[in-house]
Amino acid sequence: MKHFLILFYAWLLQNLTKLIMISEITICLRFLKGFNNLRNFNASAKAYSEFVKAKRNVPAYIEFLISKNFSKPTFKGFIPNMNEIPETNKENYVKIFSMNQRCVNGKTPTKGVVIDESSGSSGTATNWARGLKERKMNAKMIQFGLKNLIGNEPLFIINAFALGPWATGVNITMSCVGISKLKSIGPDKIKIENTIKAFGRDHKYVILGYPPFLKMLVDHSEIDWKSHDVSFIFGGESMSEGMRTYLTTKGIKKIYSSFGASDIELNISAENDFTISLRKLLNENEALCNKILKYSGALPMVFQYNPADFLIETSENGELIITVCRPDYIVPKIRYNIHDKGQIMQKKEVFKILKDLKLDKNLLVESKTDLPILFHYGRADMTVSFFGSNINQADVQETIYNLPQLAEAINSFCITTNEDLEGNKQLKISLELNQFANLTSFDSDVLSTDFINELAKVNQDFREVQKMLTNKNQIIICFFEFGKGPFENNDIRIKAKYIC
Repeated sequence: MKHFLILFYAWLLQNLTKLIMISEITICLRFLKGFNNLRNFNASAKAYSEFVKAKRNVPAYIEFLISKNFSKPTFKGFIPNMNEIPETNKENYVKIFSMNQRCVNGKTPTKGVVIDESSGSSGTATNWARGLKERKMNAKMIQFGLKNLIGNEPLFIINAFALGPWATGVNITMSCVGISKLKSIGPDKIKIENTIKAFGRDHKYVILGYPPFLKMLVDHSEIDWKSHDVSFIFGGESMSEGMRTYLTTKGIKKIYSSFGASDIELNISAENDFTISLRKLLNENEALCNKILKYSGALPMVFQYNPADFLIETSENGELIITVCRPDYIVPKIRYNIHDKGQIMQKKEVFKILKDLKLDKNLLVESKTDLPILFHYGRADMTVSFFGSNINQADVQETIYNLPQLAEAINSFCITTNEDLEGNKQLKISLELNQFANLTSFDSDVLSTDFINELAKVNQDFREVQKMLTNKNQIIICFFEFGKGPFENNDIRIKAKYIC
């Protein structure tokens, strides 16, 4: 009986969504304060409905569940125990079954489908299919988010994400063309400069792209950023608060980050002024960090998301497991582990901690919604282990931006662990200078020492490891000129590889 009641309830929700025209007003209703308990229940109901439909209509998922000897989850009251359903991921599902097998009814629709691919930064690029209805819904949410973050004034959006078959670039173009002037340029510094020069200072520009490219654009462009109204939307990877401050001082007006995944959806959650203020407070208050954050190291990104769209769970080792709760996806995503590390917290829990620590809640920007908070620590596989300390991309990035001379000079980096000839484990961090920095212009030995000391401040576990080491040669900081050494074959069009 519970099974049928939940399915009927989910059917009502989904059909109400279809009946109501998706306008800015109806989207706003989805974010009203005070409805999180209902949102969480709706998430479980809709996720269960998507599970049942996939179990009936998706050949790959039918076979996957049979291989796991799984039929259906139990219920706690009227809430299905979604955590009992086996996880899917790229290795055990996407790489095993063809795209047709993973589609509803075992066939990719013949029209209205966009095929894109992930960047391949973690291996061979993977193809993804997105249907017309899901693209329309995602476009509405991206448009709504942009207007709320940047403002209602007319925008001139410059899409600097990689173009061609890559997921983000092609979908951003389709999503934004209905709300603004749009020029999809890709990561091309000269073309972006020429565009801003041609259209002048009378526009409100929003440039979207990967963090390393946008930093390079600011550092080495002829544009006087302070005399233009330019905001940035980041995607693809995290950025430190040091980087945000750095770019703001250069003249960028607003800087926000969005979290998505080619495997799931491009806009799962996003920063806003409230989450940024919380992250800044975490950056300044160690006691607050200790109370809120589960994992040591660099600050996680802080987002808010709507559980009515995405049911987000965490595995035993802290990895995010996501079910898309929206209907009409041609390739359903049921409890998909993207192997990103994160944690979920309700807004009221955060404010209780502030109260316990006697911190004024007015230190935070007032939030327009009480949607749950997602702390995103980055890729689980973007981490190296060194004597028990886990060091990841975000730790190194934050270290760089805490050292002004490196913030100006470094283009990229990568992290390696290996063993020397005597079997001693080594941590090697390679730093690539940008095109305009000269290796002879600074003391690499001094900066290496500064870097190691700063990394110890950022990562508590690494700080403890330093006390155990008797051989200083086990930590190596190397500087390379632009495009040399491990950076020789880097492609600016796709996300960088930070683990060598």
